[in-house]
Amino acid sequence: MSITTLQNKSVTIRDLGLIDYQTAWDEQERLFADTVASKIANRQLSPDEQLPTPNYLLFCEHPHVYTLGKSGHESHLLANDEFLKQIGATYHRINRGGDITYHGPGQLVGYPILDLDNFFTDIHRYMRLLEEAIILTIGEYGINAGRIEGLTGVWLDDEKGPRKICAMGVKASRWVTMHGFALNVNTDLSYFQHIVPCGIADKAVTSMQQELGHPVPVAEVAQHVQRHLINLFDMTIG
Repeated sequence: MSITTLQNKSVTIRDLGLIDYQTAWDEQERLFADTVASKIANRQLSPDEQLPTPNYLLFCEHPHVYTLGKSGHESHLLANDEFLKQIGATYHRINRGGDITYHGPGQLVGYPILDLDNFFTDIHRYMRLLEEAIILTIGEYGINAGRIEGLTGVWLDDEKGPRKICAMGVKASRWVTMHGFALNVNTDLSYFQHIVPCGIADKAVTSMQQELGHPVPVAEVAQHVQRHLINLFDMTIG
């Protein structure tokens, strides 16, 4: 059921740079909680009195970190605490959907904190549009990517076999979203050897650099993703 009747398609875009995972998570939680609180407050008001709820797109990179979603399995982390220290990585159990994944330098992470009442109330459509923004972005670099039925995220599937280039996992409550996507741009793929990525043991992981044979500026890729998200969601920049 929709809580608000006033739609706001304006989005605030923030580049958090290279930021500690916990710090970024805390900021997401703050924005998420504030948005949900605004929606609840609006329920006590007439339509003429309601205030628009905000939308945010946060972009960042993280130091080496592994995160396990609420439906994931601890056994999919193949390293102990001591080894994590040796490779300079941390580990967090978090409240998004999905299994285990890796974040690190050279990977573009996007956290849309959107009130879907401002756009459409359909989580399946939301996920497919996130995927589409990535597919369109890397297509501009000549990388032909798509989806694999039954699996979330963006994949390449050709004579080299299926391999994931972008992982996704979200949380939504009262149609407010958090968490998001992680696109491997210049990511050190060796870090994926210490997990069962997204709980899928029989498929590989790749990056834009791996496919193209050269690094790509992460900030440049972020601009393309931003543009496609704005177009797909019919947003305006606040």
